[in-house]
Amino acid sequence: MPEGDTVWQAARRLHDALAGRVLVRSDLRVPRFATSDLTGRSVLDVTARGKHLLTRIEGGLTLHSHLRMDGSWRIFGPGQRWNGGPAHQIRAVLANAERTAVGYRLPVLELIRTEDEEDRAVGHLGPDLLGPDWDADVALANLGKDPDRELGEALLDQRNLAGIGNVFKSELCFLLNVTPWLPVGELPADRMASLPELARKLLEFNRDRPVRNTTGRRGQDLYVYGRARRPCLRCGTPVRVAEQGDGSRERPTYWCPVCQPGPAPGPAPRNRRGPTR
Repeated sequence: MPEGDTVWQAARRLHDALAGRVLVRSDLRVPRFATSDLTGRSVLDVTARGKHLLTRIEGGLTLHSHLRMDGSWRIFGPGQRWNGGPAHQIRAVLANAERTAVGYRLPVLELIRTEDEEDRAVGHLGPDLLGPDWDADVALANLGKDPDRELGEALLDQRNLAGIGNVFKSELCFLLNVTPWLPVGELPADRMASLPELARKLLEFNRDRPVRNTTGRRGQDLYVYGRARRPCLRCGTPVRVAEQGDGSRERPTYWCPVCQPGPAPGPAPRNRRGPTR
């Protein structure tokens, strides 16, 4: 699942493959920009901003993309077969003489003016956990603006701090020893103060790793995420999972009911077998 660490990795791969080289092919397969031609222009840089990717191109243009749940950028060499998905899922192709970058299943893809429109695309984001604009005090103040909001939802709000997704949300709440449904204002002051830098350390630890790890243990990479009904790595209690969200964007959320005291949904009802015939 693309989060700040994996988007940072994608930006680095794209930058290494494209930056400083002239495009010999460009193909944007979205109706609004299908006739745009970037060939002959140099790619200046590729940078991550939270979960957003900004590919800056000669002539004051930026190709803005977002991976959301299952989008990806793949890099291929000359003659190498593209293997990121079926052809109808390709949304963008950028190629120079040595490398081809192919964007699959990109739900957000737009060509914008760097100076005039980048701020519209990403200016709403809070401090980037892996960016040069990181400011723990600003992130802390943003999180505290709505003390009644559930902590898990506040962490996912990119306007508070940029880069946390559903995996890191669940893992952070475990490390803070509270449920994701705890109101932000009820998080003990010492844990609230430590939250921004803890989040930054987790993403920094993972930005160079091929497999995400929050435990520091080999073979036991995550404390709770994806571990429903399996023993908690700390206390052995079965990890639980429930949806969290506003109804339109609910996401599976994992927690240990012993290590993370606080408000949480009740157990899901068991499936009842109907009468046999």
